[in-house]
Amino acid sequence: MDVLGGMTPTSPARRAMDVGCGLLALAALSPLLVAVALLVRVTSRGPALYRQQRVGEGGTVFTLYKFRSMRWRSEGPEVTSEADPRVTPLGGLIRRTKVDELPQLLNLVRGDMTLVGPRPETVGLARRYPAECRWVLAYRPGLTGPVQLGPRELAAPPDGERDPEAYYLDVLVPRRVALDAEFLAAPSLLRELALLLRTARYLMAPAKVASPSGRSRG
Repeated sequence: MDVLGGMTPTSPARRAMDVGCGLLALAALSPLLVAVALLVRVTSRGPALYRQQRVGEGGTVFTLYKFRSMRWRSEGPEVTSEADPRVTPLGGLIRRTKVDELPQLLNLVRGDMTLVGPRPETVGLARRYPAECRWVLAYRPGLTGPVQLGPRELAAPPDGERDPEAYYLDVLVPRRVALDAEFLAAPSLLRELALLLRTARYLMAPAKVASPSGRSRG
């Protein structure tokens, strides 16, 4: 299945860095991964891992892995607000701390994702992207990046929004893509390492890391 068509090349050096960092992180975080998986299983019905089709490099589709943060087989819009009733109590915690994203290390090792890049989009939403924003789907999505570490208001529509998917596509996507464009226009190892360092700081102390807008991300 293909959303865009075409591919963008990934250098062997970047791929080696992705695999090496992914394997090291999986090994180092294995106790945490096991503990979270068990907590998800015992606190709500359903599997620990959530699998969803996302758009990868060049518009190809891959299966993304996350810890399940929502009630099993609950239905609703593809865009989730902070107050979404489908989110479990534990799910709210692991979403705020980004721990739900850690299984994407498997996607990193598999080659679906890279360390730093745009956020991987769902297939349904990607097909509805504004025409001027679709170029971002040509890039390999990242485990972290400017959008993932950006202001909290870019993460999801505000609570109570009547049409969260329309708000996301019309308001948030252009702002998110603009952030990605700043990084992708002049990518460098130094900028990538800086984003990885910010990500590590966030995972260790999410309540104390300020967003670029100056507001607390806790």
